[in-house]
Amino acid sequence: MDLPVFNSEHILAQRPAKHEVRPDRPYAWMIEPECDSNGILQQVVTLFLTGAECRFRCTMCDLWKHTLDIPTPPGALIEQINFALQDLGINWQAPADSGTTAIKLYNSSNFFDKRAVPLEDWIEIQRLTNYFETVIVENHPGLCGKRVYEFQHGLAGQLEIALGLETVHPQVLPWLNKQMTLPQYRATVEDLVAHDVRVRTFILVKPPFLNEQEGVFWAMESMRFAFECGVECCSMVPVRGGNGLMDRLQQDGDFTPPTVASLEQVLVAGLEMGVGRVFMDLWDSDQFLAPECCKQQRLSRLMEMNQTQQVQPEVQCDTCG
Repeated sequence: MDLPVFNSEHILAQRPAKHEVRPDRPYAWMIEPECDSNGILQQVVTLFLTGAECRFRCTMCDLWKHTLDIPTPPGALIEQINFALQDLGINWQAPADSGTTAIKLYNSSNFFDKRAVPLEDWIEIQRLTNYFETVIVENHPGLCGKRVYEFQHGLAGQLEIALGLETVHPQVLPWLNKQMTLPQYRATVEDLVAHDVRVRTFILVKPPFLNEQEGVFWAMESMRFAFECGVECCSMVPVRGGNGLMDRLQQDGDFTPPTVASLEQVLVAGLEMGVGRVFMDLWDSDQFLAPECCKQQRLSRLMEMNQTQQVQPEVQCDTCG
């Protein structure tokens, strides 16, 4: 496979403008259902925090749209977490009273990059999350290590790191400009697990240059690799446009989003592996490709499989067959 070469400068040159964000407010916050490792549906607090942009320029990423051009100001994330918890009606000292057991602190970057999360904010962040059973943050495999375990030491609950594997495709992974190798990923996961840190991973469904069948195949291969490394949960992310470069690739015919049928196939395959949890990211599901006659039923099937972690009966559509 002969892929075009894009470096960080090429990727930046294709970008549209960022969204307006406030350093004292998360750009989104919600409570969402998620099946835990025991098969029980839990309510999870998910905060999309506003902070410094990620230092890595991955070709498929659009999370930079909600980031700052400067280092995250000290105290800003604390203000954001406080605001979101209050707005959601959650007492941080007794989150279980509102039915929530876990909190995700996603910052569109890397939690253990001190430019994105100031070290002086750690103690207060730990205090605000200490009554949750699980604290989930996202991070690049190359930025794990001692700092993770120092933060873990200050938590009462279980620390879980969300790492981006993206794909094990031998040509597409380096093309993504993620600046990570599979041996590096494996070593990071194994080290985290050895230190009692739980790991979930993000995997792309149908990156550029793959047809529908190849997109399904490499998503399944990526899940197998992640589980072999010791990952407990795979979050499958349908690749989407909207970041500039992906739109250009779509115009050139080198990328099309995956169909809902492919997403169903990938999720079923992951659940049937029976190794760990598998979720299909349904963000922007209104943009997914599917026949209108049965699109909503198929999306409902995906949601039910997410929440039950059980394969559900296939949708039977009299219109499209």
